[in-house]
Amino acid sequence: MTGPARPARVGLRCDAGVRSGVGHLVRCVALAEELCARGAGVVFLGEICGSAWARAQLRERGFPLVPAPREPDRLAALACELRLDAVVLDSYDLPARTGAVLREARFAVLALIDGDPLGQEADLYLDQNLGAERRPFPLPARRLAGARYALLRDSVRRRTRAAPGGSTVPRVLCFFGGTDSGGVAPAWARALNATGRPFLGTVVSPAPFEAGGPITVIPPTDRLPELMAAADLVVTAAGSAVWELLYLGVPTALTWVADNQLIGYEELVGRGAAAGLGRAADPAATGLLARLLADPAAREEHGRRGSGLVDGRGRERVADALLGIC
Repeated sequence: MTGPARPARVGLRCDAGVRSGVGHLVRCVALAEELCARGAGVVFLGEICGSAWARAQLRERGFPLVPAPREPDRLAALACELRLDAVVLDSYDLPARTGAVLREARFAVLALIDGDPLGQEADLYLDQNLGAERRPFPLPARRLAGARYALLRDSVRRRTRAAPGGSTVPRVLCFFGGTDSGGVAPAWARALNATGRPFLGTVVSPAPFEAGGPITVIPPTDRLPELMAAADLVVTAAGSAVWELLYLGVPTALTWVADNQLIGYEELVGRGAAAGLGRAADPAATGLLARLLADPAAREEHGRRGSGLVDGRGRERVADALLGIC
């Protein structure tokens, strides 16, 4: 008679830092929270460089971080040493043969992608971008596609947005990931000030700077979900935080700082689920911000169109699929 099967053990291969940002780590944290809630063991494989905030996300949740080699064969050996059942790959920088080597070593592989799988082989692919389910996928493996698979952290899922209209002066939150890898926060702070409209602004930036006007600059914070839920308008890039904003129904004005964010930007702006600022904090973007600050109904229409696109249960669907192949 055999005893009960041991809980699955999953390694999440991702990095975070000034160059790569923290979006990969944040969405892996959301999946790890769900796996842990189901009794699975998780370990993060990679490195965190230059972001104390990102490192704290793992420490505070008790998720171990193990330095991971870049070479696929050595990564497979590490996965064997850690007695993993599955490996989640969430990186644009891994060698293309990483997934194939892990699969040959009998590990189940889930690859998180944003459109292009970059040659990575996997048993299961996750593309949580809005509209991904309508885009062709050249590989025969199973794909979880679209916003119904968006990965949200506990700290977001337990939030609800404050009712709008409580103040005549709009509250604006401006952030660009945990590291602002493009260094664009000061430019967008200047654009907000240049609108000439009344507002109360909070800009999240890892590098302190003097914004002036009604803007307070703060470092990366665990209060971000709270600040998002309290905002009348969020100015940000079309990265992983977009799914959190859609879930909360917060009016959002988008830019993009990396080419892989352009697909999500165009989809959201095309649906009217966010206002499109373009890539640069130029006079046209400043003019659009001025109109949004002056028109609560226009802001709320973007929030209304975005609300409901993300139901908050995406990580449960992903965990079901991943544990089903372990």
